[in-house]
Amino acid sequence: MNIPNPSTTRRSFIRTAALSGLSFLPGCGKRESKGAEVLRLGFFPNLTHVQALIAYEETQALGKEGVFEKATGCVLEWYPFNAGPSAIESLLTGAVDATYVGPSPVLNGYIRTGGRDVRALVGAARGATSLVVQPGAGLRGPADFRGKRLATPQMGNTQDVAARAWLTAGGLTVTQKGGDALVIPTANPDQLELFKRKELEGVWTVEPWVSRLELDAGGEVLVRQDDVLVTLIASSVKTIRDRRPVLEKLVAAHRALTDRILQEPAWAKEKVSAALKRATSSPIRPDLLERAWPRLKLGTGLDRADFEQAMNDAHAAGLLPAKADLGSLFETL
Repeated sequence: MNIPNPSTTRRSFIRTAALSGLSFLPGCGKRESKGAEVLRLGFFPNLTHVQALIAYEETQALGKEGVFEKATGCVLEWYPFNAGPSAIESLLTGAVDATYVGPSPVLNGYIRTGGRDVRALVGAARGATSLVVQPGAGLRGPADFRGKRLATPQMGNTQDVAARAWLTAGGLTVTQKGGDALVIPTANPDQLELFKRKELEGVWTVEPWVSRLELDAGGEVLVRQDDVLVTLIASSVKTIRDRRPVLEKLVAAHRALTDRILQEPAWAKEKVSAALKRATSSPIRPDLLERAWPRLKLGTGLDRADFEQAMNDAHAAGLLPAKADLGSLFETL
């Protein structure tokens, strides 16, 4: 069974290294700026990053007429990640200026740097996150996962923390080496193939992979997180200090784009489909998009309670040795 081994120490949550460094999507290579300022943004090719997908597609199709280009006056460079810990690592090293990411990796970076280097700027999306299990496996709650295998996108990402906290709250011991249940960090495409081969009993992930697990592998949703914060934009203190006007324009453009997506869903779906085809070389099927879309709730607000919950979950799951004061986490632009 070809399943990646989980990390072996608790510090892997606090000191996560990028899995593969910065990898470019098609069309994401460094482009000649011709004197224009360059803005480097991280994102994931998932439906939960819908604003980023649309802006990325406009960058590739329209160049300087893209939505974020026109708003910021910058040349946009897009960097893809499979999950949040890799994105935050790149943010901390200065390889990206800002990134679309989930709350748990943001919290990770904030605590890792003693609250000095990571800031949450604006919300993007909630929901579209679920635990999918094998049909007819008799899995109804955490206790049923004793001796079972559950995959998440990456060690310490938002879904990984949620999965470990859920199992722990249900009375199971979950460690990086296994415990009562084995939580296995696995890239989303690999999750699907392993699930099809029944080498995983469950997968905790985001759309459109939830819908793919249902439609392509017969999976059943056991836990649905309809309201959990799943995506926001984060940046570093250094970038905020050095490039605040640019980030202010970026946040304003993100808010305006969110409003347009809500007002024009047909336009947004067309853009997302084109973006995923360009980013992954495989278009998203219309049935997948229509199934997944209603599960996503867009909004730009940020609630401290979401990060408090993420911190409590990480601590309960043994991924976080101590809690922290979140008073400096949020930056208003």
